[in-house]
Parts: sequence; structure tokens; C-alpha cells
Amino acid sequence: MSLWEEGTEALLTGDVPGAIELFTKSLRVAPTAEGYTFRGWAYSFLGHFEDAIGECRKAIATDPSFGNPYNDIGSYLVHLGRPDEAVEWFEKAKTAARYEPRHFPFLNLGRVYFDRGQMADATREFEEALRLNPGDPLARAFLDRLRYTVN
Repeated sequence: MSLWEEGTEALLTGDVPGAIELFTKSLRVAPTAEGYTFRGWAYSFLGHFEDAIGECRKAIATDPSFGNPYNDIGSYLVHLGRPDEAVEWFEKAKTAARYEPRHFPFLNLGRVYFDRGQMADATREFEEALRLNPGDPLARAFLDRLRYTVN
């Protein structure tokens, strides 16, 4: 756990190679869904989205109840220009037993629907994100844009 925490700190301070090394060490000690997910997140900082997806798949195989890797796969697919494939991953994240911050897949799915012009679906997702995380600035901004677009 301490190696994973150090890796997270390294990643948040911009030391991506150091974070990857620390996550790898933590996984050697104890393979966890968190370790794989965060190593994938570090790979995404380098633009290595396919590698990040691979790490998330390992995380899901380790603990299918952990929601973060489902959401992350969806996000990486959006970055790769494959939003249609991302939808199912965001939906899986929404129902995962163990997931914080719970509102993220709703935000991400809302953005996919917004970009597709599916305004009713986008509104539903952003409203649920706000229900789960009242005052969320991104959900609020998109809902304001949606209301302006509709009017």
C-alpha cells in the first residue's frame, strides 16, 4: 500500500516514470486492481492509451467490483477517437460495486452523448452526476450549455 501511495504522489507531482516504477514495485508485492489501474493512468499521461487499457483489463481481472478501470477504459477509448466503444465501459463503471468518485462515468457518458447531439440522454447523465456530486462544476456547465442550446 505504501508503494502505491508513493506512486500516486509521484504521478500527481509529475514524475510519471517514477510513478510507473513504484506502481510496478507495488504490483510485485501484491497485485491489486488499484495498482494496475493507476499504472494504466500513468501510461495515459504518456499518451500510451492502449497500454493503459491493458492495465485496466488486468485490474478488472483482479477485482471486477472495482469501478475505476471501467471508467478509465471508456475515457481512453474517447481519447483514441472511439467513443462508441466507450459507452459500454461507462455503463459498467456506473454499476460497479466499489467505485469513487461515483459521478465520473455519468459525466463522461454525458459528454459522449452531448458530442453526438443526443441532448436528452446527455441531460439525464449530467443531472445524475449532479445528484451524486451536488455542485459539480463540469456537470453544471454542460447542463447550462444544454439549456442554452435547447432554448
